Amino acid sequence: MRNPRPTHAAATPPAAPTPIGPQVRLAIGVTGSRADDPALADDGGRITGALAAVFADIESALAAQQSATPALSVLPTRLHTLLAPGVDQLAAKAASALGWDLVAPLPFGQALNVAINARPRTGADARALLAGEDAADPEVQARARAIRAWAGRARLFQLADRDDDIGALFHATLASPSDQALARHFQAAIAAQAALAGRVMVEQSDLMVGVWDNDHRDSVGGTGHTIVRALRIGTPVLLIDPASPGAWCIVSSTESLAGWQGRLGRDVERLRAVVAAALRAGDGSEVRSLDDEPWHPRGSRAATLYRRIEALFGGEPRPFRSLVQDYDPPERVARSAGAPLVDAAAAMPGADPGFVAVVAERVLPAFVRADGVSARLSDSYRSGMVANFILAALAVIIGLAWLPLGIEGGKWMFVLAELVLLAAILVITWQGGRRRLHPRWFETRRAAEYLRHAPVLLLIGVARPPSHWPRATGTAWPEHAARHLMREPGLPRVAVTRPFLRAALQRLVEPHVAAQRAYHLAKARRLNRISHRLDHLAESLFKLAVAAAATWLLLRAGAALHWAPAAWPQVTSKAFAFLGVALPTLGASIAGIRYFADFERFAEISDVTAGKLAQVQVRLGQLLSGPDSAIDYEGVSRLAHGIDGIVVAEIESWQAVFSGKPIALPA
Repeated sequence: MRNPRPTHAAATPPAAPTPIGPQVRLAIGVTGSRADDPALADDGGRITGALAAVFADIESALAAQQSATPALSVLPTRLHTLLAPGVDQLAAKAASALGWDLVAPLPFGQALNVAINARPRTGADARALLAGEDAADPEVQARARAIRAWAGRARLFQLADRDDDIGALFHATLASPSDQALARHFQAAIAAQAALAGRVMVEQSDLMVGVWDNDHRDSVGGTGHTIVRALRIGTPVLLIDPASPGAWCIVSSTESLAGWQGRLGRDVERLRAVVAAALRAGDGSEVRSLDDEPWHPRGSRAATLYRRIEALFGGEPRPFRSLVQDYDPPERVARSAGAPLVDAAAAMPGADPGFVAVVAERVLPAFVRADGVSARLSDSYRSGMVANFILAALAVIIGLAWLPLGIEGGKWMFVLAELVLLAAILVITWQGGRRRLHPRWFETRRAAEYLRHAPVLLLIGVARPPSHWPRATGTAWPEHAARHLMREPGLPRVAVTRPFLRAALQRLVEPHVAAQRAYHLAKARRLNRISHRLDHLAESLFKLAVAAAATWLLLRAGAALHWAPAAWPQVTSKAFAFLGVALPTLGASIAGIRYFADFERFAEISDVTAGKLAQVQVRLGQLLSGPDSAIDYEGVSRLAHGIDGIVVAEIESWQAVFSGKPIALPA
């Protein structure tokens, strides 16, 4: 995995901590019947009461978690809703009464969303609503007023990229109400957008609440469709039957939908388990903070041995230069290494300045801190193992050095030196285990890699669903901590237009992918070069050992045949015996370093990652070379999810290589 490039800045005092946790937040999505559903004939009073009761149960579960873990800072729950008339607005009302954060991923831009969901019957009313004016029809105007009121209280993430096309279809259907083909086209378009907004909502949520009568599942963008989509990606769903809203059940798979209405009750314990799973790490522990790891602005000179191996055998210029790294202070990253990203995000059409500030002040510093801490731990861990291999070889070589030197009386000094070197190996191994260098490096590196790509994903409103985070062995806090840090900003307050998406691709996604691909290509070449050269050196040392043994045997044969002086084998025996042990020992040490570092396999991982990123670059180029009409949020978010998947695959491959290599005695 990568480490930060040195900034060569002067040493600075330790930066103020930039924690990943322990702030956590529960996020909920809601889907359900529209206002014209018979179940809402009483103005939704029964459904409102049911939702209020469920939300109260959730608050109780949150309070139980807070009581069980006082150090846990639980932020106000976030409710995601499309704000359509009906259950969406009823849920917004119940959530607002509890002080929850209200976020609305709208299927359209705000004006078009009001116009479509208010269901005007005439073109005049539709045009009035699109212009932000009042509709003449009182019922239409009442629906529009309610949607606008709730939109004013929520943070809006508006999928407005297809508004022009869908708006034109909207007017055409009102102008030609008898054109069935046009009506089907319009319905398909708005259903696709509703489904896309539903997907955004599901990806952002730990739990979906669905008010559903178990009717159609194949109506794209509808309640059943959204519920099935949530279950397929692993998000649990709390189901309320509108016919008997006082009871509910929680399902966690599409198979569990079979007969769910016969299992209605009030499974508070199951709900508490879902809430606990959202707030606590997969191993049951609370979210940890990177504050637990001390921040150092510079690397340690004693821990540069591994980097020295890379410099010597990787073909770097001036391999004997100082390799101590200076790390970019977290609190300065938005004005230094992260400045191009922050500037590009701020210049996006319709950018949300507050959201960009959160990314710059919270997410970027957390990444830099995790990266710097991990780099320092990596240097200590890997340099310790390299030192063990080198010290083991030196112990053998020095322990036998008295032979060629002929210092029989001073043999004890060489034995003492050997003992000191062996003791140093034991101390290094003990210290590495005591300080947990290997697991701490793993943990902080995982957190850093998740956060490396987080700003790009966050700025375009893309999230990895909670169920899709890797399940690491050992500790699960890095995944959970990174997820909650990425959860904290939520969705940006933006209208996602086609100019916004083109700018996102050009200024955020493409530079990020290009930089990562270039990094992995260079890394693969460097690691392959190091592996080849270490292998060649180890092989050469073994060949020299064979040559030394063969030379002495030839001297012995020559003396026996009187082709060489008879004293030569005796005089040179100790020197050749020393070489026969020292050379293969040193060769084995070099081979051990090569095996331990696994340069070749890491090169393969980077090569594969670079290949995947190259495919993403091709897709990006194809998309950007086309007209704006070819760019939509669905395609852009698909590319972002693809990049995210590449990141996860790389982390899993990296862990598979190094997970079984804790710091240990050289064998």
